[in-house]
Amino acid sequence: MNFMNRIIFILILILAGITVEAQDFGRREKLNDDWFFRLGDIQYGGIEHMDCSKWPVVDLPHDWTVKQNASPELASCTGYLPGGIAWYRKEINIPATEKGNKVYIFFEGVYNNSEVFINGKWLGKRPNGYISFMYELTPYIKWGEKNAIAVRVDHSNDADSRWYTGSGIYRDVYLVYANPVHINLWGVAYQSEIENNVAEITISTTIKNSVASVPLKVVHELFDAEGHKVASTSKSGKADAEKLTEFNQTMRLRSPNLWSINSPYLYSLKTSVYNGTKLIDESSFSAGIRKIEFDADKGFYLNGVNTKLKGVCIHHDAGVLGAAATKSVWRTRLETLKNLGVNAIRTSHNPQAPYLYELCDELGFVVMDEAFDEWEYPKNKWIKGWNRGVPGHQGTSQYFREWSTRDLQDQILHHRKHPSIIMWSIGNEVDYPNDPYTHPVLADEGISQQSVRAFMEDHPRAETLGQIARELVAAVKEADNSRPVTAALAGAVMSNYTDYPFVLDLVGYNYTENKYDTDHNLYPDRILYGSENRHDLAAWYAVKDKEFIFGQFLWTGIDYLGEAGPWPARGFVSGLLDLAGNVKPRGYFRKALWSEEPMAYIGTYRHVERRGSSRGNRLSTDAPPLWNYDKGSTVQVVCYTNCSEAELQLNGKTVGERKPYDPETGIIGWIVDYEPGELKVIAYNNGKEVASDKITTNTMPAKIDAKFLKQTDNELLRQVKVQILDTNGNPSIFADNEITCEITGGTLFGMENASANVAENYQDNKQRCINGRLLIYVKKASAGNPVTMKLSSLLLETTELKID
Repeated sequence: MNFMNRIIFILILILAGITVEAQDFGRREKLNDDWFFRLGDIQYGGIEHMDCSKWPVVDLPHDWTVKQNASPELASCTGYLPGGIAWYRKEINIPATEKGNKVYIFFEGVYNNSEVFINGKWLGKRPNGYISFMYELTPYIKWGEKNAIAVRVDHSNDADSRWYTGSGIYRDVYLVYANPVHINLWGVAYQSEIENNVAEITISTTIKNSVASVPLKVVHELFDAEGHKVASTSKSGKADAEKLTEFNQTMRLRSPNLWSINSPYLYSLKTSVYNGTKLIDESSFSAGIRKIEFDADKGFYLNGVNTKLKGVCIHHDAGVLGAAATKSVWRTRLETLKNLGVNAIRTSHNPQAPYLYELCDELGFVVMDEAFDEWEYPKNKWIKGWNRGVPGHQGTSQYFREWSTRDLQDQILHHRKHPSIIMWSIGNEVDYPNDPYTHPVLADEGISQQSVRAFMEDHPRAETLGQIARELVAAVKEADNSRPVTAALAGAVMSNYTDYPFVLDLVGYNYTENKYDTDHNLYPDRILYGSENRHDLAAWYAVKDKEFIFGQFLWTGIDYLGEAGPWPARGFVSGLLDLAGNVKPRGYFRKALWSEEPMAYIGTYRHVERRGSSRGNRLSTDAPPLWNYDKGSTVQVVCYTNCSEAELQLNGKTVGERKPYDPETGIIGWIVDYEPGELKVIAYNNGKEVASDKITTNTMPAKIDAKFLKQTDNELLRQVKVQILDTNGNPSIFADNEITCEITGGTLFGMENASANVAENYQDNKQRCINGRLLIYVKKASAGNPVTMKLSSLLLETTELKID
């Protein structure tokens, strides 16, 4: 698409929501339980008959890497954890009554280089570890008997990513039964135009027919959130033999409820396919209607409302769970981010699990959905610490030419039903200077990130980027023309000399705020935003104060494994949340910038006099909620707030005068002499108290407080938040007690303390608290049985809790 000053995309989309379970086609059964697993390769591991009785039995999702021991001999980029090769095997019974139907097996994600077999027959290979895929089993099935499924996973190149990937079948697997004439995989697409408060919805349904030509009727019914049918359409036609047939239909909806960030309204849509009066297939989804617009001068509009994206980048791991996280875990994380004022998610730098998009639809996040971190050449992968030593060059580039178009289009076909997705990203920092692409301009200019400033003539030329981008953009538009195509540029200074940014609809700049004004003037039709940004205040003001910059994405929203520093670093720690999902002080600082609701946070650190300064030092955005110091100590107190004024009280007396909000720092600060007790900040708007926060001096740790987190998703994994309390019942900030966890009626999946030390043991039933906190993952043995958990520690009161 050529650049234009204004781009408008309007559509109605289908998403897996909360009213009905998402179903693309057919009838599906989850195949997550009781897989035999063997770490290590086996010759002829895909044969039909094999004695696996001595293999461990695992449930999916499963990540074997996170359960292994870390080693300084392994790569820092993937968290000093090993990959390897492994086999999964499972026997399934296909009822004889299903003979005559089609049977498929669907994998949401296997990392990586997976090969799938049934009854000794090889079905195929999928190198990409983040793309969902499906194979037909029908020709090889033994009806009414046991059928052997085998999956080989080859992650022997375990330094193939710049961050932690995990290894194994780390997402859900389904068996799908379908009529020989059925809706094709990801075969329903929707767009709409809204005019005069009426949505005209265009629906495309692709039917797959593996038998003779057959007459069909396709019926669509749209239901509101209360279950009332509000629109419908039907069309009769013929599905041609042995091919795909497309049915195009329209329906109209008056006064539609629009999906938005603050009100993510979801309809439900049911699609039914009939042969005569016989129902032969159906799909059920939730549906959202919204209008998106992008303007080179005015930014982004959602349903006609100018909106700044307050975004974060995320990776897919969840600490001790590795890549095998679940919907309930990510629901908790996303709800916490939403509470901080975050309204946008960037799936850096790969497609995420299907439930992630469902949650964004439901909770009200807009999404930048990203496909690749590298193209035809590999990037540097750091082995001995981030940007240290000599890098490795394992990666996925060897598959790029063969698989990139298919991977990209499969991602889009799979995800296009989600109204939360507002743009497709074809790459992250593929233009990183001299990693690997180069250009003569690099002899004189560089970027704000660490890079080699030189023209390296033995490296691939940057001009190639434009050619590849043009091919990828065309592939996106073929799959979905309802959203803009973007990419995250690391080296705009170089890419501006190529076609790369000019073939994109939207251009993301990573850490390049200094070029916003310059490039807006040079390229007035370019629609710009911050695709990856530091947490500093200036980077946000560059968005807030410039109408033409429509948002930013912080690196990162949540701490993650991999991309680690020197041993024994565990991962990257720049998140608003830590690995246990706790809000860090910088998270509250961001809430003060992004949240609409009045708030205040109080933190402290020891004051240190600076030479040439009058009782002042730099105000920190990472001040902990701590009020324990030596008597007589001088302490810097900071308040993060979105209110106009704040004052400070110690034990009920004012010790810090009421001060106005300081826009230069985003912080209100006082320097006080320490005295034990209660320190409280009170925030005001228009002279009225609207928010407050307090911290107290901790006494000795005394008790373990624990609670199961609320569970709204249908799964057996439960999360338990642990907080050590002192003798006065206050959260104990200093507590580092070792907690022992004993469980009946379930299985301990891990104890996450958000430690940055990868050398700790995360697999046993003992773990030390950090800042008095732990997050424990436990899986119930079955839906009907209760789980009992006993938590104990030397010198602390034991706690027991039970969930039915």
